[in-house]
Amino acid sequence: MNKRILLSATAMLGALLLPGCSEPPKPAANVDTQKTEPAKAPEAISARSAFFEVYKTARSWATDLLALSVASGEIPNIENKDGKAGLWTVVFVSPSLRQARTFTWAVADSGADIRKGANVGNALDWAGATPASMPFAATEFTVDSDAAYKTGLEKAEAWVKAHPGEKVSFRLGNASKYAAPVWYIMWGSQKNGFAALVNATTGVVVK
Repeated sequence: MNKRILLSATAMLGALLLPGCSEPPKPAANVDTQKTEPAKAPEAISARSAFFEVYKTARSWATDLLALSVASGEIPNIENKDGKAGLWTVVFVSPSLRQARTFTWAVADSGADIRKGANVGNALDWAGATPASMPFAATEFTVDSDAAYKTGLEKAEAWVKAHPGEKVSFRLGNASKYAAPVWYIMWGSQKNGFAALVNATTGVVVK
């Protein structure tokens, strides 16, 4: 009789434990299961990308906006590479206002002077076009800095191979001796470097 009671109690205990063992563990309450993506580090951008970012801001200053120059710059810890830069400076002019204004676009903060995004300088008097410095329309600027870099590099390849690691800078401007705005690409420095000119409308090397 005692043996039967013992066997019955053991069977009931097993039946009670079995469902509990088969259930999956419940997740802890108030636990955020979503994974957050790490913030992407800022990277250098092409000239046209920066140009049209500041162009939108500049349009609120003058409706007859023309570009006078576009130049690359540097920001610490941002690598300028393959025709892209961390900082671009654009000078716009307004013939009706007889004024010029400097705009910069930065991919990151840099000291007290440069803030990420668009930075606007004060309007200054502008005497007008000269044979060496002529304004141009945004529609004439169709060849981006990265494309101009590839074209110019074909001409500068021998010098670049002989001088590895030299920095490269970009300046876009227009003069009466050219048919369109021209990219002036400089590897190294003016004292010890190599320069290539690339038409910013057609993309051909200017001889």
